[in-house]
Amino acid sequence: MSVRRTSAVGTVVLYAGLTIAAIIVLFPFFWMVVTAFKQPGQAFSAEILPSRPTLENFSRVLSEFGFGRYFANSVIVATTAALFATMFATCAGYVFAKKQFFMKDKLFTFLLISLMIPGMMYVVPQFAIINKFGWMDTYRAMIIPHLANVFGLFLMRQYMMTIPNELLDAARIDGAGEWQVFLNVMIPLSIPIIATLFLLTFQFHWNNFLWQLIVANVDRLYTVPVGLAMFKSAHEELYTLKMAGSCISVLPIAVLFFFAQRYFIEGMTMGAVKE
Repeated sequence: MSVRRTSAVGTVVLYAGLTIAAIIVLFPFFWMVVTAFKQPGQAFSAEILPSRPTLENFSRVLSEFGFGRYFANSVIVATTAALFATMFATCAGYVFAKKQFFMKDKLFTFLLISLMIPGMMYVVPQFAIINKFGWMDTYRAMIIPHLANVFGLFLMRQYMMTIPNELLDAARIDGAGEWQVFLNVMIPLSIPIIATLFLLTFQFHWNNFLWQLIVANVDRLYTVPVGLAMFKSAHEELYTLKMAGSCISVLPIAVLFFFAQRYFIEGMTMGAVKE
């Protein structure tokens, strides 16, 4: 009986601690959302929930301060980059997982070593290349340099290696060509990891601030993080508007994760088929 009571007390303490930790972590997000719905000038009022909630802050930042255009730029850049980066990583992952070619292991090791190089080391040579090509202030400069994703290749390879070769051989015996094997066998079995990689890549490009600030120096190409930073520096006193802009910046990631969380969790914790 004492053991059960001790176990119950431990469970209560654990859940109480987790609840307090969750409240502490989520409170800044809660304050951001609540402030975004407050009347202008009421950001630091004593009331926790706004007595007269308004959508004026969102309307103003989207129309008057150009966040509608920033949002569209972020959607174009993040979606396009995530789509192509995921596609390239999926194809490369399949090759490294299921094909044999000269110096495959050495080449894969070399690619993994490149992950140890800090990302800031690539900024200068990438900028020099983009400037040489004349791509400054274009969507190409914001998207193309980050389409080669070594981490995505590693993720896809490790996942696809868990898929039994017997499934591929059975498809080939049935007359399937190489593209049919890839599209009809590997892709359906790899949906969880593909969705996971797309989500991670989309999040990276949506939140990417430094590179977009470097290559896009015109207002019409600002993404949400860059536009939000410029807005904050120019309007320090407009707290309700800044919180509305911040809500817009996190909304797509929250919505995307909400709908893809099942694939995200499955892709990060298990293989598609176990032998």
